[in-house]
Amino acid sequence: MDKKIIIGSDHAAFELKEKIKDLLIGLGYEIEDVGTHGIASVNYPDFGKKVAGAVSDGTFERGILLCGTGIGMTMQANRFKGVRAALCADILSARLSRQHNDANILVMGGRMVGDILAFEVVREWLATPFDGGRHLDRIRSLDDLG
Repeated sequence: MDKKIIIGSDHAAFELKEKIKDLLIGLGYEIEDVGTHGIASVNYPDFGKKVAGAVSDGTFERGILLCGTGIGMTMQANRFKGVRAALCADILSARLSRQHNDANILVMGGRMVGDILAFEVVREWLATPFDGGRHLDRIRSLDDLG
């Protein structure tokens, strides 16, 4: 897997984003942080579009998005072709989102998960490969918008 990752958040998850960036750097990742860069109120879709767009167009293989609950960022990201954003608040969901859904964007809620759990979710999500096989046809169906 490519050791580059794009990350973005709104103001509600800014502090968690900064901590996750430190984790990623420690794991050897090169990071592109598209913001936000502070706690001033912002519109989460602006940052969701940047991350999802870069994953959709192939600039990045994977991304991480954070907002207060993670719901808004998930909705925004999944509007992009080829993006499979998964909202995860536990380790099993992170693992299954990769194994069964080949999730390419991890979404978490900064107000929903604590730092320690978030770090474990990120580690699991990054380390888990896609199972392929019977899941591949289902992934292809996700891109069939007809």
